Amino acid sequence: MQTQLTIPTRGSGLYEFTREVERFVAGQGDGLLTLFCQHTSCSLLVQENADPDVQRDLQAFFRRLAPPANDPSMSYLVHRTEGPDDMPAHIKAALTQTSLSIPVSGGRMALGTWQGIYLFEHRDAPHTRRVVAHLLG
Repeated sequence: MQTQLTIPTRGSGLYEFTREVERFVAGQGDGLLTLFCQHTSCSLLVQENADPDVQRDLQAFFRRLAPPANDPSMSYLVHRTEGPDDMPAHIKAALTQTSLSIPVSGGRMALGTWQGIYLFEHRDAPHTRRVVAHLLG
């Protein structure tokens, strides 16, 4: 069973889409869910969904790790065609992940109590992101 989820973003940040995935797996029994992001400048995370400070701190960390290409510390970057946020977005996506595997038991994802599924948008402008969800039972 497979579907494509569409996740609109408003720029850089974490966008939880756990509920959309829950609806996809609901009542499907046991299996392995794979989520795959069809983009190279955003990524997928399983992360805490209780304290918003976690998301703020993650964003701050990645901004320090890979600042915009026009920051003097990033002067070595060559790829600048799509703006100063593009190559740092690719770096952030390379350091995180573009796919997730989550066990499904009794039609429910086996996530921990405080875990949620997030698309981590690394670009500054709004985008419409696609994530393929595939459940193998």
